[in-house]
Formats: sequence, structure tokens, C-alpha cells
Amino acid sequence: MDFALTEEQELIVKTTRDFVRKELYPHEAEIEATGVLRDELLAQLKAKAIAAGLYAANMPAEVGGAGLDTVAWILYEKELGATNYALHWSCVGRPSNILLACEGEQRERYLLPAVRGERVECLAMTEPGAGSDVRGMKTTAILSGGDFVINGTKHFISHADHSDFVILFAASGEETGTHGVRKKITAFLIDRGHPGFTIRPGYRNVSHRGYTNSILEFNDCRVPKSAVLGEVHRGFEVANSWLGATRLQVAATCLGRAERALDLATQWAAERTQFGQKIGKFQGVGFKLADMVTELRAAELLVLHAAWKYDQKTATDMDMAIAKLKASEMLAMVADEALQIHGGMGLMSDLPLERIWRDARIERIWEGTSEIQRLIISRALLRPLGG
Repeated sequence: MDFALTEEQELIVKTTRDFVRKELYPHEAEIEATGVLRDELLAQLKAKAIAAGLYAANMPAEVGGAGLDTVAWILYEKELGATNYALHWSCVGRPSNILLACEGEQRERYLLPAVRGERVECLAMTEPGAGSDVRGMKTTAILSGGDFVINGTKHFISHADHSDFVILFAASGEETGTHGVRKKITAFLIDRGHPGFTIRPGYRNVSHRGYTNSILEFNDCRVPKSAVLGEVHRGFEVANSWLGATRLQVAATCLGRAERALDLATQWAAERTQFGQKIGKFQGVGFKLADMVTELRAAELLVLHAAWKYDQKTATDMDMAIAKLKASEMLAMVADEALQIHGGMGLMSDLPLERIWRDARIERIWEGTSEIQRLIISRALLRPLGG
């Protein structure tokens, strides 16, 4: 197996890393202190990201994206993941690849403007009573007079307050399968400001300051059939095409933050003196560093292996689940140990470590909890044996 990066991949890593450190790192303290990514700062950094060729790098070249292979894209995501989430996600946008399901006029209205950075989307799937249980959603889309009438509530919808349109998933019918009656899901494209669609402030949370969440309400929101993304009742298939890549994306950004935490802890251990010697010489600290780097490298290999398989079209849900599970739980361990090595200073906002430690917690929850990933993995192992 050849683990060497190509010249193109090395250039992507260097370009992204330089951009993150030069353009994004300097604004971390402001966002952590205020909890706000200012509109003017967002516009300024977004323009720089577009000029640098880093915007929409996850999208195919035929729609105006960078056309990166999956391994290169994951290396790019890892570098972005080292900084504040609001900065790297909002300013260096990666439109959801679910938009590739757009057809006809939808491409001109949603897909292509999103790739160019002219419009921003958000994804609305999670509900107060239905998180990981997608088919348990209560938001409905009922066909009426040639249109769909949508009613229901979504929450935890990331950056909806900065979005121009929403990709909404709603229950549009029922079907009887081997496991009983289950809901059919349809995906819709709905513009901000559409009658019957309201965006309300979400919850305050401990992770990812400046990266907001919102509550979306749909009250007799009538949309035409042309708003359907993909096929009617086939939204679950559209969602599944997105979930695998998104889990890899989460895993990659976890790698970037873990590497930054490890670098901070290693530097501190090499410089901090206690009892007449550098603390890295104490086994209690040195062994922590050894365990941290071992876990990080193991997670990195699993993530890159899943990305490589994705390019070969051999990746399975199990591969994506393993990568996301390992990387997110590794980040929690590395961030916690890095903070322990720093002692009291690790909790001070003077260093980025307390942010990394605090932000790490959400990674084991969104885009599929660790429990869901373990369920996917265990089922994949047992199903061939009839278990």
C-alpha cells in the first residue's frame, strides 16, 4: 500500500493549512468571546476563500467545484477542522452534496449558486421527537390540489439563520414493509421567506460558538411539486447518499482538532518545568502523549481508508461508521488528555485548548451518535450470519 501523497494532494494540504492559519486563526478569539460571526467578517473571509479556490472544494468540477477525489477532500477537511467551526464552515463553505440531486431549473436556482457561494443552504431533518430515528419524524407533506402542504417543526438546524434556502425532509405517506408500517420520506427545496415557513432562534449550547442552530416551523406551508428534490417518497434514499460523506467529513475535522490539541500538549510538555525537569520527562505525561498520538494515527488511517474505498466505490455504511466512531471518540480522549497535561491553564480561554475540549463533545452526537454507529457496525457483522 502506498501511503505517500501526490503532489496535488500535498499542495491542497499546504494551501488549506496556510489559509486556515493566516486568515482564520486570527479571528478565533473574537468569536469565542462574542459568540458571533459578524456578517462583514463572514463576507470578507468568504471572498478570500473563493479567491483561494477553497470554496465548494467538495463539489464536482462539472458543477464548478474543485472536483477533489475523496482522499484529497478529507485531507482538506482535516486542515479546516483545526480552527473554530463557525469560521471554517461558514466562511469556507462546502455545499451539501445532496444538492447534486437537483434537476432542471433547480440546478440554476439552488445547486450552481450554492457552489459559487451566492446562496447558502441548510439541512432540516432533526425534530424535537425524532433525532436519529429519521422515519419517526412528524413533519408532514400532504398532497393537496397539485401542491404539497407542509406542517411540522425542525430543530437543531445548523446556520439556518444565515441560509437562503432549506433542504427539508418530511413524511409524505406510509408503506407496509417486513417490519410493519413505516413512513415514506420526501425531500423539498424551500426558499427562506416562503409563506408558512418561519425561522426562530435555537438553543444556546456549549459547543461551536458562533455556529448557530435554529428552530424551523412550517404552518400550512404550500409548495409546488417542482420543489421536490429527487423523487416523491424517495427522500430517504437521497438522505442516505449524503449521510456517508457527511460522517467522513465529521471524522476528518475531528482529526484536525485532535492534531492541534496534540501539538499544544507536546509543546507544553517540552517547555513546562516542574520539580526541576521538563514535565514531558515524567512517565505520567510522556505516556499520555504516546497514547494520544497512537490513537490519532489509528483514527487517521481508518478515515483515509474509508475515503480511499469511497473513491473505489467499495465503501460500505460500516466503513463510514467505523471512521466516524473512531475519530470522534479519539478527539474526546486527545482533547481531555491535552487539557490534563496543561493543568489549570488548559481551562483558560487564553489557549484554544478549552475550546477544542468543549467543542469535541458534539462530535459523538451529531451526524449519527456513537451508539448509532455501533449499531450500524454490529448489524453489518451479524447480518451475514443471520443474526
